[in-house]
Amino acid sequence: MSPSRREAIAQLAALVALPLQRLEAVRGDPLDGTAADYQAGLRRGDWTAAEITARALDRCRSAGNTWHAIDALADTAPADAKAADARRRAGKLRGPLDGVPVFAKAIYDMNGLPTTGSSAEWARLFPNPVRRDALEVARLRAAGAIVLGKTAADDFAYHGNGTSSHTGQVLNPHDPTGTRTPGGSSAGSAVAVASGMAFAALGTDDGGSNRIPAQFTGVVGMKPTFGLVPRTGVIPTWPYLDTHGPLARSVADAALLLAAIAGADASDPLALTGAWDGTPLAHLRDDALAGVRLGIVEEHAPRAQMTPDALAMWDRAVSDLRAAGATAEAFAAAITRVNYRDAFTASAHDRGDVAVDADSPAPTANALLRYFAGRSDDPRAAVRLGYPAYRAFYDVLPATYEECEPLLDRPMVDDPAGRSFARSRAEVVAKLAESMRAAGVAAMVYPTMPFNATRAVDKWPDIRTPLGYGNWLGLPEVSVPAGMGADGMPALNLSIVGLPGDDARVLALAHAYEKQSRRFVPPPRK
Repeated sequence: MSPSRREAIAQLAALVALPLQRLEAVRGDPLDGTAADYQAGLRRGDWTAAEITARALDRCRSAGNTWHAIDALADTAPADAKAADARRRAGKLRGPLDGVPVFAKAIYDMNGLPTTGSSAEWARLFPNPVRRDALEVARLRAAGAIVLGKTAADDFAYHGNGTSSHTGQVLNPHDPTGTRTPGGSSAGSAVAVASGMAFAALGTDDGGSNRIPAQFTGVVGMKPTFGLVPRTGVIPTWPYLDTHGPLARSVADAALLLAAIAGADASDPLALTGAWDGTPLAHLRDDALAGVRLGIVEEHAPRAQMTPDALAMWDRAVSDLRAAGATAEAFAAAITRVNYRDAFTASAHDRGDVAVDADSPAPTANALLRYFAGRSDDPRAAVRLGYPAYRAFYDVLPATYEECEPLLDRPMVDDPAGRSFARSRAEVVAKLAESMRAAGVAAMVYPTMPFNATRAVDKWPDIRTPLGYGNWLGLPEVSVPAGMGADGMPALNLSIVGLPGDDARVLALAHAYEKQSRRFVPPPRK
């Protein structure tokens, strides 16, 4: 029987009392290390949560502003850190995140701060602080984490460039020219953890919004199984694709964040409903790759279009996987980025179902009403007020609020196109799973993206990526740094991808790869 959430938190708290295996010795600033290093220093009395939280906030006000990575800082963080120190003295820690500074993305509600959505117009329309926490933020607080505030993103998390009309273009801290994008839309979250402003941060991912900035800034980014993390209290995007998860400098820290935020909640109609046990994520094994068969999906690694740096990092990543004990061989997956959309369409056709539509307007309209119902006394008036600014990005919605109004009350789970999409997802994933079982493959591996950060003002290279593939199929994916290029920029991340529900497994495999490769390189300190 899986433990309850309360039991799981108690088990995690017990783990904190044990000596934690340190990934690397931290000499100097604990913000440059891992949560495990930091907790070990707290136990030794080398520092307090209040001291390091103050240092983190100072770094946010200096480097954070330099990189345009911060949306807003929380006035409550210093007091929360002092409370964490008091719990430690009293022997009442809440778990391995107790006292750990973290961030959330600008589209998350946070009690005491306005929710800008990284949009200048939205910030003007809704200037008042909200009086609730998004569910994930509330779960982080319950785990004892110090939520420093909110990070900048693309407006309404819509693009992948880190361009906010509210705070400006987020900059890549590895780029001395100040011209390269950090990726997006979770740009500020990636920059904050890369630069040591926090140990981990919340991001969202509809088509790569966690994984793109993870690769471009050289950190760990995760897209969990669709529905594992309920999304209540966050400005909605595409309900049948949107997946929330962590960014961090290490896989272990990403796992700790996921353990705190995942788990069923009825407030999100599309969230998973079964029990989920996050306790294994507190103690990942360094040898998890030993004896494991991994499938190299060659359709996702377009060698002829990759730069020499990217190719060198990719080939070295595969060698690192093998050096860690894995068998890594070409795998002919039944479903790839080349055929997945056709597979969804064919599945619906064979059922005699309506056409699938991952971007169906009705679920987004309903999600927007549900979002404001949780934070406004008059949610329809709030939707009406914000509709033009929001619809400027989510332009599949009807042109005017009046035209959209009939869609607001249509439950997202009852949308015919969305229901057809969900049915096709289940059938397509079953075909992928069968091909993995037949090949004895535990997980797939491929480059997160086949190119590194472009200039923020330039278009991306015309090279297809597997980013949307993971969202359509709802697969858990961990993106881990694979190395730096000759230009001093992160060149590539390795993605380790499993079937829905395999989150703990792909995190364990990613952790073992990280231990073997040790490819994370922090950006130069400002």
